[in-house]
Amino acid sequence: MADEFRTTEVGGRYAQALFDLADETGALDAVRADLASLKAAWIDSADLRRLATSPLISSDDQARGLAAIADKAKFKATTRNFLGLLGQNGRAADLPGVIAAFEALYARKTGVVAAEVVSAVALSAAQTKKIQAELRAALGRDPELTARVDPSILGGLKVKVGSKLFDASLKTKLDQMTFALKRA
Repeated sequence: MADEFRTTEVGGRYAQALFDLADETGALDAVRADLASLKAAWIDSADLRRLATSPLISSDDQARGLAAIADKAKFKATTRNFLGLLGQNGRAADLPGVIAAFEALYARKTGVVAAEVVSAVALSAAQTKKIQAELRAALGRDPELTARVDPSILGGLKVKVGSKLFDASLKTKLDQMTFALKRA
């Protein structure tokens, strides 16, 4: 699911417009927080994904649905209006690309390094602190760490920093062994 959050050309254009508006109005951090909530909702809610991606739902209904979500979540007016525009223009399905591009623009402006850690089970506070320390040593600055649980990786970790993915998951290692055995 989180793999959907890649910058796209359309997403980049919309994100740039939202970023510029949020920056001009001093709402950059608030809009970023709204988009982080929306990203979590996208990952957790099949209904939200269906609303945004279904060809059976009209653009107007998508706009109303996204606006209702923004109202319920008490998003900033900038974010709410943007989501309505995205839906009206029939671009609701591009929301993951917009979020990814906005995150990249924010990181470029503020120097924040975002890192996502995926594990098979929830990490303890000590494990999270250790990973953060290792990333700080490797990157030379403090990463903004988000942790996610994905039981399908079986064990180990996947760490994504920017566009780089470090995959030390058990599933990937087993897949590599299976591939090697098939080639032999």
